[in-house]
Amino acid sequence: MDPDNAVAELSLLDTGGLLDVFTTLEAPTIAEIDGEYAAVLLAQPNLFAVVTGKVAVANPLGPWLCKAFRPVDENGGRGYNTFSEFGRVRQRYPMRTLLAESRYDGAPAYTLIYRAYSSMCGSIHMVDEVRRAAPGVYLGMGTWGFTDAQRRVPRPFLLTGPVGPYRGDIGTARPGFTPGRRELPGPPA
Repeated sequence: MDPDNAVAELSLLDTGGLLDVFTTLEAPTIAEIDGEYAAVLLAQPNLFAVVTGKVAVANPLGPWLCKAFRPVDENGGRGYNTFSEFGRVRQRYPMRTLLAESRYDGAPAYTLIYRAYSSMCGSIHMVDEVRRAAPGVYLGMGTWGFTDAQRRVPRPFLLTGPVGPYRGDIGTARPGFTPGRRELPGPPA
């Protein structure tokens, strides 16, 4: 699919349609995702997700700019999010990346695990899954919450790029952290 068409088509879908498309896509490789990728929220599943999304990433005082990634080895990598704060770019919310079974269909997804580092996103058990919609266009499903039910609610987003180089690692790793069922639940039962 043409990248421009993919962005336009994904932008028109509701959350259910985006999840349907997501389950048809393939995961990018660890090596493929390298650099900063412009990020935007897509249609959210409910009013709570709309409001929390606007506060967290569509806030005019600190808008979300991108997610960034770098491969560490063939099995995983690192990443962060960037925000604009008073005209300066700030890195926030470090993550570990790896390929894992999707919570939605059990097929591989490029998975972002925030709990591997100390941050607000790690504290709320945020995990994102990403798949390739077209060259340089990636559809993501974000999740967070304290219960299994909360962590099954998809919060779609779109990544395009790369638009810039990886700026450098941030964050403090949680000592001895190993992803568990909260982060990698596998396919739905």
